[in-house]
Amino acid sequence: MSAASSLTFSVVLLSDAAQAFTRDLVGERCPHAAAAALADLDRYLGSPAPLLAYTQPSGAAWVATLPWTAQSAARALLEEFRSFLRDGGWFDAARPVNQFD
Repeated sequence: MSAASSLTFSVVLLSDAAQAFTRDLVGERCPHAAAAALADLDRYLGSPAPLLAYTQPSGAAWVATLPWTAQSAARALLEEFRSFLRDGGWFDAARPVNQFD
């Protein structure tokens, strides 16, 4: 067995980040509606989607598939979700890091 085959990394899933986001959600936004919207985004990206499949362009493409009456709320949700991901270190955790020799 080669050394390269023994290296493993775990993929951070969009659904795991969405679960953490909706668990901590307070205020005006309904956690169940946010969870349903993010589950729809996950399906759009090929559930189970890796977190890094969610980018600003892929999020905008998903929003464009929604009825125009839901697009504004979806954009606001994604903006709040991206802030959560960035501030909580989710994006950093999802990126593979170099291994020491």
